[in-house]
Amino acid sequence: MQKAYKLHGVHRHYDWGGTQFIPNLMKVQNENNQPFAEYWMGAHPSAPAQIETNKGLVSISDFGAIPYLYKVLDVAKMLSIQVHPSKENAVIGFEKEQLAEIAIDAPNRNYKDDNHKPEVMVALSDFWLLHGFLAPELLTARLQEITSFHCLQDFFKKEDYQGLYSHFMHLPPIESDQILKPLLVDAIASVQNGKVDQTHPHWWAYKYYNGVVPDKNIDKGIFSIYILNIVHVKKYQGVFQGAGLLHAYLEGQNIELMANSDNVLRGGLTPKHVDIDELMRHVAFVPTYPIILQGEPKNEFETIYPCPVADFGLSKIGINLGESYTINTQSIEMLLVMEGQVELDGKLYHPGEVALVPSLQQLTIHAKAASVLFKSFVP
Repeated sequence: MQKAYKLHGVHRHYDWGGTQFIPNLMKVQNENNQPFAEYWMGAHPSAPAQIETNKGLVSISDFGAIPYLYKVLDVAKMLSIQVHPSKENAVIGFEKEQLAEIAIDAPNRNYKDDNHKPEVMVALSDFWLLHGFLAPELLTARLQEITSFHCLQDFFKKEDYQGLYSHFMHLPPIESDQILKPLLVDAIASVQNGKVDQTHPHWWAYKYYNGVVPDKNIDKGIFSIYILNIVHVKKYQGVFQGAGLLHAYLEGQNIELMANSDNVLRGGLTPKHVDIDELMRHVAFVPTYPIILQGEPKNEFETIYPCPVADFGLSKIGINLGESYTINTQSIEMLLVMEGQVELDGKLYHPGEVALVPSLQQLTIHAKAASVLFKSFVP
């Protein structure tokens, strides 16, 4: 009986994606310099993967329900400020838009499905992200540090995160521009004079507008760069992000594993649909103290990144040349090769290739070179 099947995922060409990392990893030609933002390995209806069988390619859904969506990302330009709904709120929001007969692919659609979207990421390079509100003392200092934010200080008294964020996001553009325009002028000068690096929000405000200050209608998402934690994640470190956490990816490459959903409520830094009132209903207005996941050793070969959800689990497997490692699957699992070369069920797998392994299989991974794989599973 066949124990492993080669999986063919779906490339997503969003404009924020890089042009080299994913094509180089997966040996894909990119003669037109197209952005390769994400590679989806899952059963989401908008981009289901296909599986090689002795009958040809079949849909991944033929192998049963998969509660997670597995991805590789290359973030060249920062993503939108965003939050994900809880399961309960996703059901409510999806049903509401279905009753309103808003097309699934409509630009003003908020809910693409009725699922929540907790997610874990593991960096494949130095990775930068925005991750939850600054601690109160840090946010208070930030509002004092930046002159154009002085008019906002009263809205954060008594640590009122909701009051501050709601006030700013509901300002008419002419008023938010009066705050953000001098801010961007200062950011540009600070970056060009070498006064700040990637740990400072000026760096990212500068990058978003490529050193040019718009005349008007400055994206309000710029404000979020200054009130959220800027987190630096090193290669093979991870971060978990649950419902209600305001966040955004800034730069780098990563593995991402999430519940099988595409529900994103956006708060700026994007040309896509922004529904501030709907976003506000789902944001957890509390400070976040970032936790970097180092991974917990399961044994000498496998390291697990703890995730406090039932939908998915993620681990890293490292095997040296000539070594073998046997796994026993309790769910449908996917093995993504990132480095080296391995033999699975009599077939060779190279970097960028993925094996789907059905539940209740015993499979031995044979390393034909020093190899690193990432394994997705259901706990």
